[in-house]
Amino acid sequence: MENRDYLIEEKPLKALLILALPMIAGNIFQQFYTMADSMIVGRLVGENALASIGASYALTTVFISIAIGGGVGSSVITSRAFGAKDYQKVKDSAKTAIISFLVIGGLLASFGLAFSENILVLLNTPKEIMEEADVYLGIYFLGLPFLFLYNVLSSVFNALGKSKVPLYLLIFSSSLNIVLDLWMVGPLEMGVAGAAWATLISQGISALISLFVMVRLLATYESEKKARFAPVLIKSMARIALPSILQQSTISIGMMLVQSVVNSFGPMMLAGYSAGMRIESIAVVPFSQMGNAMSSFAAQNIGAKKEERVNEGYRKAHLIVFASALVICVILEFSHEFLISLFLEDGGSREALATGSAYLQFVGFFFVFIGLKMITDGLLRAYGKMTAFTTANILNLTFRVVFSFLMAPRYGISMVWVALPIGWLINYLVSYSAFTYYKRLGKLNAK
Repeated sequence: MENRDYLIEEKPLKALLILALPMIAGNIFQQFYTMADSMIVGRLVGENALASIGASYALTTVFISIAIGGGVGSSVITSRAFGAKDYQKVKDSAKTAIISFLVIGGLLASFGLAFSENILVLLNTPKEIMEEADVYLGIYFLGLPFLFLYNVLSSVFNALGKSKVPLYLLIFSSSLNIVLDLWMVGPLEMGVAGAAWATLISQGISALISLFVMVRLLATYESEKKARFAPVLIKSMARIALPSILQQSTISIGMMLVQSVVNSFGPMMLAGYSAGMRIESIAVVPFSQMGNAMSSFAAQNIGAKKEERVNEGYRKAHLIVFASALVICVILEFSHEFLISLFLEDGGSREALATGSAYLQFVGFFFVFIGLKMITDGLLRAYGKMTAFTTANILNLTFRVVFSFLMAPRYGISMVWVALPIGWLINYLVSYSAFTYYKRLGKLNAK
């Protein structure tokens, strides 16, 4: 058996773990980009500086989500072609995705540079941190094309079962980011601008190395012609990518709207909430990457006409979700205060510490819901059932935004994180109901 075929040949549990574990490790390192920014700035500069990055976080996540959603579309098409051993289509879909999302990244960077300050005003960003937040965003948007390039390349690597490649690159770039953070924020005293430049430089180098490795990898697959930009594939990718982008970006827009509620509680609570979000963003990594792994695993097996393996893989993914949720719950319940304190300067305010600790202590019990949601969403993506996928995620978003806006002003900031697990559960129930409905009616033919 060739190593490249393990997703359609190995036992489903083993195949999922081989694919998912490097993806999980790699995504954790990717989270270090923003976490290192927050931790180093919070400790070396102060809580207002941490709050300024936190105020920017929801907006930057919108653009990251567009990049990730676009990568998902290309990865499903590439996975199906790879499972069917159509290597010409594999090459064409990779090149088409890379060029398309480089263009999109450039356009969105221009938009972000033009309107970042206006958006921060709309988000009720406290005046005392407005200037630093705008500086951070401006530099961040300059690096947006690199972010898009790297994310679409990572998705293609994962679609080909080469999830270790993004892992190695992320270990390198995350380490570089931390070193540059310490140097630019510390001795150079560049503050939040230094953190932003460190991220841009690290992402840029990582993206260019990824492109070089991808070109070399695609050259090893035999095909009649070289990789081509194929406009006809854009439609197929868009069927998967646009709902994924909608799902990813609407959730991020929801976070941005919720952020406006949090901002109204002042810089100290915002600092604590920002620290909590950073930890949560790492805690959800095993589940989000299991969802992506489920998508690639299912898509390859659909392409190889081995759909019986898809159902077995979905069942095995549940075991991974429950085990991961238990481990994360134990870690957060016993170390929530310590984790939040890592982001705050020595002697930081009790208000910031209490806010972040309460956030993590509550949400730690409920990550199983987002795990179930993610693997079921991944299955729907692989089958092309994007209407159900999109509906479930929009319901999740709508509930979280409405609940936060109605309840937080009346009962306090804790209502923002109370809404999280309820939204996750709603999403899972809708997605699972749709999957079982399609399966019962025999409508799970991939499109």
